[in-house]
Amino acid sequence: MDTPVDVVHCMLTVLFALVAVHALRHGVRSPGTGRRDRVDHLLHAAMAVAMAAMPWSLGRSLSGRTMTVLFTTAALWFPLTALRRRTADSLAALAGRLPPAAGMAAMAWMLRTSHGRAVPSHETLAGGVPATHHTVALGHAAGASVTAAVVTGLLTVYLLACGMRSLTRPMPSLRSATDAAHRAAATDPYGHLRDGAMALGTAVMLLMPH
Repeated sequence: MDTPVDVVHCMLTVLFALVAVHALRHGVRSPGTGRRDRVDHLLHAAMAVAMAAMPWSLGRSLSGRTMTVLFTTAALWFPLTALRRRTADSLAALAGRLPPAAGMAAMAWMLRTSHGRAVPSHETLAGGVPATHHTVALGHAAGASVTAAVVTGLLTVYLLACGMRSLTRPMPSLRSATDAAHRAAATDPYGHLRDGAMALGTAVMLLMPH
């Protein structure tokens, strides 16, 4: 019988799979899409595929420095490409690209923490490790755990806020639509729904065991 955690993981896997298909299709097949937008969509598709696989045995292949470096680089891609063009609304462009950057950073963080834990074993302690060394190791582990909890909490809260904002953005009664929003909706009509669902799903994944 499936546990509640497995049920949630199944639901998230379906969500991320749909996001991956939509992002890949939109990035590859949409005419008139610029190179930067295509890279954005391909990165979103890659992240969604990785997130869908992470809770399962297939996700073990994601371990290692390569994938962590990949998503860390992706996290830097979004703000750096916004600052490349010096325009009057550079700050607005940067702010608009922070949510996907946070999602990529959360992915890199999850890969780092899920495969980087080191817990002292009973065999090691029984092999003659001095008590002072054991105490120091536990102190470092406790400090690292607090830091990890703070980083995870900040990423989760920010992604939840971004997800809610993205999902409510197309609603005229809640948020006035700008010309830029109309243009974005014309080229990517389900973009806000995809981005909002991805942000919320990533926030939940941050809090789930994997």
